[in-house]
Amino acid sequence: MLPLMWSQPQRREPPAPGHAALLGTPLDGGAGVVRCDLCEHRCVLRPGQRGICGVRLNHDGALRTLAYGRAAVVRVEAIEKKPLFHFHPGSRTLALATAGCNLRCAHCQNWELSQAPVLQPESALPGEPLAPAEAAARAVAAGCTSVCFSFTEPTIFAEYVVDVARAARARDLRTVLVTNGYLTPEALALLGPWIDAANVDLKGLRDEVLRREVGGVHAPSLRAVAALRARGVWVEVTTVVVPGTNDGADELAEMARRLAAIDRDVPWHVARFHPDWLMLDRPPTPLATLRAGVAAGRAAGLRHVYVGNVWGDRDESTWCAGCGALLILRRGYAVERHGLAASGACRACGTTLAGRGL
Repeated sequence: MLPLMWSQPQRREPPAPGHAALLGTPLDGGAGVVRCDLCEHRCVLRPGQRGICGVRLNHDGALRTLAYGRAAVVRVEAIEKKPLFHFHPGSRTLALATAGCNLRCAHCQNWELSQAPVLQPESALPGEPLAPAEAAARAVAAGCTSVCFSFTEPTIFAEYVVDVARAARARDLRTVLVTNGYLTPEALALLGPWIDAANVDLKGLRDEVLRREVGGVHAPSLRAVAALRARGVWVEVTTVVVPGTNDGADELAEMARRLAAIDRDVPWHVARFHPDWLMLDRPPTPLATLRAGVAAGRAAGLRHVYVGNVWGDRDESTWCAGCGALLILRRGYAVERHGLAASGACRACGTTLAGRGL
């Protein structure tokens, strides 16, 4: 008879939280300190600490992401809502988001979701598991032509963006990034090959104001616009014009000049501010201020400047940069082609409209 073999109980380590994160750099010293190189904050984290975004965690010396695959928004929307006016106009996109953000915009309209990991750090992140392949399948079933990462800052769930984008490409779907642009060059190299179009926020140019009201500075956003365009990504830019923050004539003119220096074909959306979250004391942006922004953009040489968040406005539509003919009429998210030929050129003068899928 074989002797009885007694074994000691096996100690089981609890599973690591979240999902393995990319772009984590171990720092010297042997204390398990890691730097997150995903966004321009480059948070240096000791074991147990989370980054500014609230979803990237140093777990025993390894960087983890708590946001991977936890979709808090899964919604079919018009591509014009992003806003993208020169990228497959009239199409539908499947918008995805997880909780968290790497900025603290005081006027954020999605603050309950973007700031959830910071405001409620002990609570589980909102959302439900959604595998990348399932996300792509839902987009196809809904008749979408793209998947869009928006509502919160997709930089912070970059690993999920890449995997969903890979699944989307396999289903012949395009991919869209709506971002504050606060990405490192390393993150741009990671995400760039998987992105077809982007809308980048340019929140202003006065860093002393942006640090206080946004939690960042302006240079990364402009670098992101230039870097994405250099990669062949179609890029549009949005500036929410906040009274008392970035609505000065000189600042609007300088933003326009900076964008025109990158690419005069980059559409600029000069959008109306609506009071929200910590900025309930400010009024909506006067239409005259938005008109001044549009005029500044055109004076700087930008070929397409739009008024945002004012439905039915003349400057919500697309006009030919060559002859001024109406090409695409917009009323909110309703789109009607007028003087735009199937080739993407103006029927009146033959000027080609910049963009993709026109």
